[in-house]
Amino acid sequence: MIELKINHTKYEINIDPDTPLLWVLRENLNLIGTKFGCGIAQCGACTVHLDGSPIRSCILPVKAAIGKNITTIEGISSSNKLHPVQQAWIDEQVPQCGYCQSGQIMSAVALLNKKTSPTNNEIDIAMRGNICRCGAYPRIKKGIHRASKNLAKSAFKKEEDNK
Repeated sequence: MIELKINHTKYEINIDPDTPLLWVLRENLNLIGTKFGCGIAQCGACTVHLDGSPIRSCILPVKAAIGKNITTIEGISSSNKLHPVQQAWIDEQVPQCGYCQSGQIMSAVALLNKKTSPTNNEIDIAMRGNICRCGAYPRIKKGIHRASKNLAKSAFKKEEDNK
């Protein structure tokens, strides 16, 4: 049995430890927001967070995730409220076909967790491993900037509320 902590919930799974994390998420736990794209860690559709860092779940053996905190697209929001990046994606109408977007959002969330006000160059660097066949890159960048502003506003509001 392998014990995993995913989206703040513990799961015990009887599975081959070399199984890619992506397949455990999708096939065993029905967390299907994480997508299969290329299977060789090149497209970013399968991006999840492992202890807060974005990783490609299609090549990570599940045994490498034991004892770590895994966050999927299903786990980034709380209290039935969208994460600011998800809301910015809607507000800016970022997706076209949408297939890559869960991976794009996970990479954007990881970036904004480290750098609350990223430059265009920092966004390009952080997002370079996420491929969008539709070419929605300008809207993705716009969505990240909008989420950054919204996060700054909510942080300011929290600070004011605490005074």
